Amino acid sequence: MNSPHIISTTDPINALNITDLQNRHRIVEGDSANDLTVYFQTEASLQTYCEIPVEQPERDLSRTLRNPTDDYAGWGVGRV
Repeated sequence: MNSPHIISTTDPINALNITDLQNRHRIVEGDSANDLTVYFQTEASLQTYCEIPVEQPERDLSRTLRNPTDDYAGWGVGRV
């Protein structure tokens, strides 16, 4: 079963609701199985959105909500 395609008509930068979608700037995030189209009021809003760095939490998994310090000795693989 495919996930539905989601369309956001609220510009995430300036929070304006876009009613006329023709000729608006947009970006598609995700893949064909699970995607989202985001519309923007202006090209500047789109550019600002594209410049936001992507968080990659997998780079430092030693610090989590359950273990906020570097003291993770003894945590075995598969321990919850």
